[in-house]
Amino acid sequence: MMNKRTITLGLFLAGSLAFTSMPAGADDILFKARAGDTNFCHLRFPAIQEHTLSWTQPVLKDPRLGDIVDFYGPCNYNPTGENAVERQKRALQRRFANEYGS
Repeated sequence: MMNKRTITLGLFLAGSLAFTSMPAGADDILFKARAGDTNFCHLRFPAIQEHTLSWTQPVLKDPRLGDIVDFYGPCNYNPTGENAVERQKRALQRRFANEYGS
């Protein structure tokens, strides 16, 4: 009979193999881990600079500032694309409503 330690180690290894880490690319993705052979990834990238949200090419914040987005979704997600801009605008609206709403 297997002990708890062996089972825990086995589960950890299985989980590690399910997510395959890939090196960060030149596209400002700090971390990318694909779930098996799917198009589902865990991505980490800097948030967009708020004053550039209306620009045609938004600019990401410096990652050293610590404003990092943890994203789970398609592996080809663009951190400065239209979907990312809309997500961040909604997040800013929610934050504003929470801080200044009645």
